[in-house]
Amino acid sequence: MKIGFCGTMSVGKTTLVNALKELPEFKDYKFATERSKYLMELGIPLNTDSTLKGQCVFLAERATELMHENIITDRTIIDIIAFTKAAKSINYHDADDFAQLASRLISEYDYIFYISPEGVDMEDNGVRETDLEYRALIDVIIQNNITRFRHKFKNYAVIQGSTEERIKAVKEALSL
Repeated sequence: MKIGFCGTMSVGKTTLVNALKELPEFKDYKFATERSKYLMELGIPLNTDSTLKGQCVFLAERATELMHENIITDRTIIDIIAFTKAAKSINYHDADDFAQLASRLISEYDYIFYISPEGVDMEDNGVRETDLEYRALIDVIIQNNITRFRHKFKNYAVIQGSTEERIKAVKEALSL
């Protein structure tokens, strides 16, 4: 099964994936978590400074994850589309063309979980953008693209709450 978590920055996607990694129900899964620091060190601009080339690298990462049989990832194609649409250096037409291409991979996820930022404080990990308005913008774009591309989803759920509540919701959705 290919399981992806999407949502704006600092909502606990990586924390949730790391918690799932410890559970016996997911022992046969590969886990993919945040690689932003590594990519930044390679010179790939992140967040508001992202470029079309940089977003292509992020898309390639997501595509690589989707080549695995059993994967749980803290980023999805939906996230990549949102950051592309919000990037200052990428014009509207290029961003929309990118979104159309990237959206063709959405149907490969068996389950996409959207994590709401509601009630989650922004944390500074030294890499991500900490501007609350930008965080809200990314969330709006993610939600808009969930609506836009919902017909491509196999299974979808919204989760929120504590890590324990999220784990319970994931297990229930997956019937585990």
